[in-house]
Formats: sequence, C-alpha cells, structure tokens
Amino acid sequence: MAFIPYIPEDALAEADRVPDRDHIIQVHSIHPQAMRNHYDLYVTLMHKRGPLSRIQREMIAVTISAINHCHY
Repeated sequence: MAFIPYIPEDALAEADRVPDRDHIIQVHSIHPQAMRNHYDLYVTLMHKRGPLSRIQREMIAVTISAINHCHY
C-alpha cells in the first residue's frame, strides 16, 4: 500500500476541511479544492437519491475494496 502524505486538518483553512475521520479523502489535502470536490462527489454518490439503494452502493464499495486488497 502506498503512503501519500497529507496536510493535517488543523493546518487547513476552516472552509477547506472535510469530515474525513479515516483520512481516505484527506490525501487530496495538498489541493484543498480537489479534496472538497472529491468529498462532495462521495456524498452525492453514496448518500443522495439515486438508482441504487444505499445497501447496494455499500456492497459495491466493499466488493471493489476487496478486489483491490484495500485494508480500510
């Protein structure tokens, strides 16, 4: 697994922070606008109304993580 350094949340401007306890999206912190865009996309895909249920979306995410040998 690669290590990607990120800017700690407390070093970012308040407007640039995203609620990311696992630091998965935080790897984009070197470019705060990209991080915000990625977070907003995640929220839209996983939490907003769409053609798949929340359970189906989570099952797809878990399956892809397993295929990619992700540890989170």
